[in-house]
Amino acid sequence: MPQVLAPYAADPAATRGRRHPEPSPQGRTEFQRDRDRIIHSNAFRRLEYKTQVFVNHEGDLFRTRLTHSLEVAQIARSVARNLGLNEDLVEAISLAHDLGHTPFGHAGQDELNACMREFAPGSGGFEHNLQSLRVVDELEERYGDFNGLNLCFETREGILKHCSLSRAAQLGDVGERFLNRTQPSLEAQLTNLSDEIAYNNHDIDDGLRSGLITLEQMRQVKIFDRHYAEVVARYPGLAERRAITETVRRMINTLIIDLTETTAARIAEHKPASIDDVRQAPPLVGFSAEIRAEADELKQFLRDNLYRHYRVLRMTTKAKRILRDLFKAFLDDPRLLPPQYQSRASVDQARAIADYIAGMTDRYAIKEHRRLFLVNDE
Repeated sequence: MPQVLAPYAADPAATRGRRHPEPSPQGRTEFQRDRDRIIHSNAFRRLEYKTQVFVNHEGDLFRTRLTHSLEVAQIARSVARNLGLNEDLVEAISLAHDLGHTPFGHAGQDELNACMREFAPGSGGFEHNLQSLRVVDELEERYGDFNGLNLCFETREGILKHCSLSRAAQLGDVGERFLNRTQPSLEAQLTNLSDEIAYNNHDIDDGLRSGLITLEQMRQVKIFDRHYAEVVARYPGLAERRAITETVRRMINTLIIDLTETTAARIAEHKPASIDDVRQAPPLVGFSAEIRAEADELKQFLRDNLYRHYRVLRMTTKAKRILRDLFKAFLDDPRLLPPQYQSRASVDQARAIADYIAGMTDRYAIKEHRRLFLVNDE
């Protein structure tokens, strides 16, 4: 049965269109077509081997950018269904939001940004959010009529979560909301917070599994301790690993319920009658003040105790060195680039190098570094 959409939801029949006009799809909506194109893209498949927190080869059970994107989509669709929003659109945005992420997670992004800052000061150097849009607009090469995936405006808008004003001015329609200080669709707002729910909670799971953070440390965090106490009370003697999984599951549920109820209340208060009303309203998707404070405490804890753990920082240092070495080698001699990137380098060498490096998986970046800097490697 087709989903019944609320009047303020994004309607695929009323999309603001694609950059290159195409006939309407048969047997599926415009947003379903976007989702399908994303899933079949090369960039989506590469997410399987891109770091979330732990480098791909460090363990089979740790999250990757691919599993993270799937978790975001699952959370976003659950909330969208309860609010009458477009599930297909939130799924498309969720699956595409990290397509432009570099190898080695945020460490890779930070280093590539530092490398690019000299060459692209007006655009902020390099930012994975902008790169995700660049992937779907330009870099994917699958269709005869256009570069990129030619996604709908609403999907592209959701991918571009934030942007500097100088860069927004160069992006055409998808950058206008940053200049006009208006909001994106509710589907885009929802996906942004679903991303936060997913990464905070699976980083707890991965951090505890790795041993980099301990259960005793986690119990200092209010939202975790409250749910863990509930689990211990209900299941005395439960194995620690299962108790942690049960705790994280309950935390996600609490966040989803709060997000749904708070957003529904804001929608009821502002009474948007269309997606255009949503764009003119203040942000409508959000947590209650109490849960927002608890989520912020959790984020700060993970930043201080997991992301800045000395073992994570050691890998971060290696990752930055690998990307810095690759960038400099290709900058010194663009003939080292694959042929398709050599042609792009003749127009904008630094950006072509950034495109190539950003598209690498963790293991490919490591192999490429060995090929260029080890004498006995090919």
